[in-house]
Formats: sequence, structure tokens, C-alpha cells
Amino acid sequence: MSAYRRGLRVGATSLTLAALLLSATACGGTTRDNSDNDSGAGNQASGAANPDAAIKEGLKIAFLPKQLNNPYFTVSDGGGKSAVTEIKGEFKEVGPSEASASSQVSYINTLSQQGMDVIVTSANDPNAICGALNQAKTAGAKIVTFDSDTKPECRQIFVNQVTAEGIAENQVKLISQQIGGEGEIAILSATANATNQNAWIALMKDELKKPEYAKIKLVTVAYGNDDDQKSFQETQGLLQSYPNLKGIISPTTVGVAAAGRYLSGSQYKGKVKLTGLGTPNQMRQYVKDGTVDAFALWSPADLGYLAAYAGAALASGQITGAEGDKFKAGKLGEFTVGKDGVVVLGPPTVFDKNNIDQFQF
Repeated sequence: MSAYRRGLRVGATSLTLAALLLSATACGGTTRDNSDNDSGAGNQASGAANPDAAIKEGLKIAFLPKQLNNPYFTVSDGGGKSAVTEIKGEFKEVGPSEASASSQVSYINTLSQQGMDVIVTSANDPNAICGALNQAKTAGAKIVTFDSDTKPECRQIFVNQVTAEGIAENQVKLISQQIGGEGEIAILSATANATNQNAWIALMKDELKKPEYAKIKLVTVAYGNDDDQKSFQETQGLLQSYPNLKGIISPTTVGVAAAGRYLSGSQYKGKVKLTGLGTPNQMRQYVKDGTVDAFALWSPADLGYLAAYAGAALASGQITGAEGDKFKAGKLGEFTVGKDGVVVLGPPTVFDKNNIDQFQF
């Protein structure tokens, strides 16, 4: 994708999307407050960064996705493995089978005990794993979140797919174009407490307040829990509950694929529009059969690749997580750490019948 521009990046190089969202993308968890989660370890940068330091060989880097066997994380973690191989490190992937709030805690504890240099995780909950992550930091591990963040004090770096504002603008624009700028729409999300999903949805609601979207009405937000069958059933329920529904936004790879499957075999095919965040391989048949006009996504493989390099840069002393730190991420070029330790991969790519066969992931 030669037009793929990356935010906060210097000397960016063009690339082609590798095998991949989301959604899945993005699952979630609870948002409970628990004082035990805050150890005071924080993500404050300590020591001085040395951008000229060499990447250490033999770094033990573990990826802990929201759930294993999720196509999105299979691809993103695969990108991480590629990066770890390039730097001659040791790659490990572990994780739960279900994306629940606290399901990642035991894995973090085990990885810490195993002496991992870097733990890269996509959080099911912004709070629930903080205590375990802070203990891992105390034990010497560098913590990188990607795709879905924790509270900033629980990690050093968050590798964000794209700005939340960018996702919201993209998704609302796509559905508006497809329904002719007016009518009822619904959102089919992942879990009710997913950090990234909730941020995107809140911003979508703000986006819909703009004058150009005055004739579009968001009637409800449904939750498929990043489960294929539940997302399928929720799509059916939306169409039964809202007979005038014109469109659905599903900013999760599991949800958008399940919704596409339901619509493609129903009387609503081509009548109720569907967009969201999905992978070309998941959505190709629905684009070609007229169920879906267009959808979007970034490269999950590149996201995992960047997260691995960010972790290696932390563990090698090239960066500390402070705003303004710079590091090189292999084939992706140079990146700059932003406020609160955030590194942004870049804007999403829109896929439709004219370009979808150019991508295989």
C-alpha cells in the first residue's frame, strides 16, 4: 500500500499490507477501579535514552493477545514474530481462549516468572491487568501494549493502530456514503468494555453531531463479544428490532465478518449497508457478492511488527518511553514516541471491489 502514510513517523517507507483486523479487532473487559492495580511503578521514563545503542541479541519477547485463535491476533502476532526473528531474539506467544477482563493476568505472572525481557499485550481491560503488569515491570520486563491499551501508568509504550479520531471519522464517512447521508444506523461492537472500541464509539457519536451527518440517527450499540456466533445473532436481532435500519458499523474484525455472513444470506443483502474494520480475506466474498461496498483496516502484521521493535528498543535502552524518543522499526522506518508513550502506526486503508484483490491477509 504505497499510499499508506504513517503518523508521527520520520523517513517513512511505503509497504504492502501483509497477511492480517480486527477487531478482530479489539475486544474488551470490565472498567472497574481497583486500587490493587496501581502499584506506583508507573510508566514514567527512567534513565537516559541512547538512540545509538545497538539492539540486544537474544531478547526474550512474549506476545499476549486478547485471545488465541483470533484471526486478527494470529496475523499481528505473526508480524511480531517476524520482527523478533530479524533482531535475533526469542519469540513466545501465550494467551487465553476467551477475551475476558482478567483472563490475561495468570499469563503475565507466568511470563514475569520466566524472566521475559519484553511483554507485548493487547489488553482485554484497561485496569484488570495493571497489577500484574506493574509486578512484571518491577521484575525487569519492559511492557508494550498494542491494539488495545491499559492505563498509561501500567506500561511504557502503547503502539496504536491509528488515532481514535481517525477511526471514527473513517467509519462514519464510509457508512454515510453508503446510505446516502440519511437513515438509521447501528453499531455492532466487540465487548462492552473494550478500551479501543469504546473510544472509537464515543468519537463516532461526536462525529455524527456534525452538520453533514444531521440526517443520520444512531439507534443502538450492540455487543457481539468478539464471538462469531453471538455477533451473527446480534446482527439478526438488530434487523428485527429496527425494521428501518439502513446501515451497520462493526469496528471489529470478528463482528464485521459475522454480520457480513448474516446479511449475505438474508433479504437485507444490498439493502442494509455494512462497513467496519475487517481483513480483506475475511470480507472478500461479501464485497464481491454485493453485501459490502467498502470497509477499512490497517495492517495487523505491521502493528505486531512495530510493537516488537518498540519493545526491543526499550529493552536495549534506545528509548525510555518519553515523549520525543525516536527509534527505528526495521522495514517500517523511524517512529517518534508521542504523549503518554503512544506510538502511532498510521491511518487505515479503505478496501472495495476495485482494490481488494491486491491484498492477501
